[in-house]
Amino acid sequence: MEWTTVPTYVDPTACNACAGVHGGPQCVYICPNDLMVLDDLINKGTNQEPEMCSECYACVKLCPENAVHVRGYADFVPLGAEVQPHYEGQDIVWDITFRDGRTEHFRFASRTSEWGSIDPYAGVQPADRDALRSQALFGEPKYLLLPETTE
Repeated sequence: MEWTTVPTYVDPTACNACAGVHGGPQCVYICPNDLMVLDDLINKGTNQEPEMCSECYACVKLCPENAVHVRGYADFVPLGAEVQPHYEGQDIVWDITFRDGRTEHFRFASRTSEWGSIDPYAGVQPADRDALRSQALFGEPKYLLLPETTE
């Protein structure tokens, strides 16, 4: 079977249902559409409705066995190539295998700060109730370089 021609697919020979990792396949827990499930007959993860999969790659990147495969879209993977993103440490690595057999690896850091150290509201001023009457959206004057108004 050529993995690039089907939506998200779990290779049953590679899947071990995340044995000893989480108490079941991690893909089941990460899927935002609840499409990944544990197949009780073979005790492996599976995509129960591949045609409904939005191919967000969450399960692919989380799978410790690299058992989840997805098709590569032509906007970033040439026709006939295969793509396999996965975690290595705290980085996401995208392996792309081209039709001629060449393989390219792209590494992206997924975290540059310690867990819990980010203050998402740092530098954000307290809410201004009078600004609710303005036509501007939050941050518009500042980020679009518009003059501040309080009409």
